[in-house]
Amino acid sequence: MLVTHVLGDCPGCGGKNQFGNVMVCRNHVLRGCMACDYHIKIPLPDIRKKILYLDQFFLSGAFRGSDKRFAEAAQRVRKMTHLQLLVAPFSSVHADETHQWRGYNGKAKDDLMEFIKAISGGHRFRPAYEVERFQIVRAFRAFLAGQPSEFHCAERDAISDDVHKWENYFRLDVSGYYVDVELLRTLKQKSVGMLVDAFDEWRTSTNSFQEDIAVELWHAAKAYTDSFAAHVSRIAAGDLAAVFNGTIMSMVVESLLDCLSDEASAEERFRTIGRFFASEHFWQAPYQWISARVCATLKDMVKRGAYPNREKALQRLSGFFSDVRHAASYAPYCNAFVMDRAMAELVSDPRVGIEARYGVKVFSLSNWDEFLSWLDALEAAMTEEHKAGLVAAYPYLDSTGLSPP
Repeated sequence: MLVTHVLGDCPGCGGKNQFGNVMVCRNHVLRGCMACDYHIKIPLPDIRKKILYLDQFFLSGAFRGSDKRFAEAAQRVRKMTHLQLLVAPFSSVHADETHQWRGYNGKAKDDLMEFIKAISGGHRFRPAYEVERFQIVRAFRAFLAGQPSEFHCAERDAISDDVHKWENYFRLDVSGYYVDVELLRTLKQKSVGMLVDAFDEWRTSTNSFQEDIAVELWHAAKAYTDSFAAHVSRIAAGDLAAVFNGTIMSMVVESLLDCLSDEASAEERFRTIGRFFASEHFWQAPYQWISARVCATLKDMVKRGAYPNREKALQRLSGFFSDVRHAASYAPYCNAFVMDRAMAELVSDPRVGIEARYGVKVFSLSNWDEFLSWLDALEAAMTEEHKAGLVAAYPYLDSTGLSPP
């Protein structure tokens, strides 16, 4: 038996310094001997970790070490993860943003991604497009069943329950990144340019805030249906690759079609999906709810005089769509979310108010001391049973809780 951390002599065969911890298995520690078959299981208490989302600005800042506040906070986050109080999974949006990192070579980008994975303990959120699709499908099923439109978040839609286990000494890493980075950069630059170009029209708009929300939701629904229509057109034109290479948004519509009876006509099925996209059930899905209100809030800020300089607006909002995707995809499933000041201002606006709606605490440099106090409170709330579990599972941890497995 491979002993990872030697504790002393074997109680079975008496072998000197042959007995110790083999592995941590979710809710117990397996101990065994390197010389004989003697082994025991030490039970560990059930735990429920806090889920923290660290936005890209924080992770890249901590990695570069350009701001001591980020580097020190990253160490404190790591301590909380080693103490099994916290998990900070990475996401597909982190990977996209890391590989678009301009001015850094491939090695630096790989190092940043490894840094992000180390803080996460290897845990990852489901890809943002999956979270979005799961939400819409669940909302659609509630719509079909005539259930209330209120959306109840299910943590499993965004992350595996494995995050709430005691961690083993090693983590598996699946490497590889297969997205066209240059295409992502081009699309990002183009989308931000189109956003800022729309500001002149926004400034003269007489729409109310609620009307702006309705416009955003209408555009979202249209994007799904248009994408599906284009996908079908490609197939009809003989593009066989389209059969296996649909867009994410067309796949959402396909998932909705799968929820409907094959006995209904195509016209009836699409009419049902159309009614859903115009319903409160679709509007209440967290991704739609958050992104529509964030965009409507930005519109209101522009109407009131924000971002008068185009070049500064392009610079300040360069990561806007990624930031919205971070928050809209994952904030409802987290206990806390660290983001930049501009995005924190938007999601904390009472008209968005993700903390009040989803219970997620929003931290930025504007309330940095509150973030540090939140971390401190996690450690202060540790039970004696939890502390005993730490001693049993991780005998190598020192008083700082920072010694790596």
